Amino acid sequence: MNLPFRIARRYFLSRNKRSFISIIALIAMIGVGVGTMSMVVVLSVFNGMEDLNRQIFKTFDADIKISPREGRRFEVDDSLLMAVRSVQGVAFVTQVIEDNALARYHDQQTIVRLKGVDSTFEHRKQLDTALIEGSLQLKGPNGTSYAVISEGVRNALLISLEDYLTPLELWYPRSDRRTLNLTSPDAFNQVSVRPGGTFFIESRYDDYVIAPLSLVASLLQYGNQRTSLEVQLGPNASPGSVQQRLQKALGAEFKVQDRDSLNADLLRAIRVEKLFVTITLSMIILVAAINIFFSLSMLAIEKKGDVTMLYAMGATPGLVRRIFLAEGAIVALTGAILGLLGGIGLCWLQQQYGLVSMGMVSSLVDAYPVKLIWSDVLLTGVIIVLITIAVSYVPARRAAKTGRLATVG
Repeated sequence: MNLPFRIARRYFLSRNKRSFISIIALIAMIGVGVGTMSMVVVLSVFNGMEDLNRQIFKTFDADIKISPREGRRFEVDDSLLMAVRSVQGVAFVTQVIEDNALARYHDQQTIVRLKGVDSTFEHRKQLDTALIEGSLQLKGPNGTSYAVISEGVRNALLISLEDYLTPLELWYPRSDRRTLNLTSPDAFNQVSVRPGGTFFIESRYDDYVIAPLSLVASLLQYGNQRTSLEVQLGPNASPGSVQQRLQKALGAEFKVQDRDSLNADLLRAIRVEKLFVTITLSMIILVAAINIFFSLSMLAIEKKGDVTMLYAMGATPGLVRRIFLAEGAIVALTGAILGLLGGIGLCWLQQQYGLVSMGMVSSLVDAYPVKLIWSDVLLTGVIIVLITIAVSYVPARRAAKTGRLATVG
């Protein structure tokens, strides 16, 4: 243990507990501890929200999506499908047609996001955890076409899965007409499908209707054209590596995006909010640490005689500065360690017992999600060290200078 730290520890432990300096130091310690604990907890909540959103995306979105770089649709043939399937790490390739359409049921109607998928969609088993009624079957044994609808569409159209006589009608404007007469039934293609299942994820997916690819292709008159190919990866495949291999195999005319790229705006918004919250909490810790500045300034006045004695014994200004810097570090780091332990403990309790609930009946999770990342703990520690040096340096330098002048005088 070096000399400056030993002297600083002695000052810290041997203070008169009733002195005003001790009270200020205690306030600084508590403030740093509360600020540190708040930063750990809040950053963990942002990590949990980001992780929760990724779980939501995983329920509906494919691991990788292939779409045209220009335009909305592209021709799909056996050679293209073979090129995608031959890439290492690819498990399933789902052909997709996606567009807006008009859905009617009894006297109700609404605009839906119609998604046509081939038979591989059922093998992906993504919507199993989101299914609340019915099944994910799109084709019956007798060739009947079924649709899997979102909870929002079911509520908007008042659909009953137990009503086997009333079909769900899907309407789409015909592309072979130069003029569109909205009052004429001939201006629209129309198909009927039976509602077979209902799913719920969150509001952004509340307008989806998933139907067989052949039925949607005939309704939209797409032929062999598709809007995208959705790739599901094998269990040990790396999305980044497979994405690079697919992009190299398909060329520049296609966009190959992983799940994070498809939802980049939302993830970026969460990270920006996390950054600004980190800056705000750092300012709060700085305000709390200002008390260290006043505590060290008054301590330097109180220990002026000791500093003079140290100079008489041969101490250097650098040694005196390090003593007061160590004193500030002891105050700040004691509060920081207590705050880190408190924050980690609260995160663990939230993960295990869900102490703070979301407060909504329709929420996807019962309690606020938290995810502790040790890099955030390290970042918090670095911020506290920098703040401690910033608020301790001036009084430490002043103490060294004042004691030096007193010795010379």
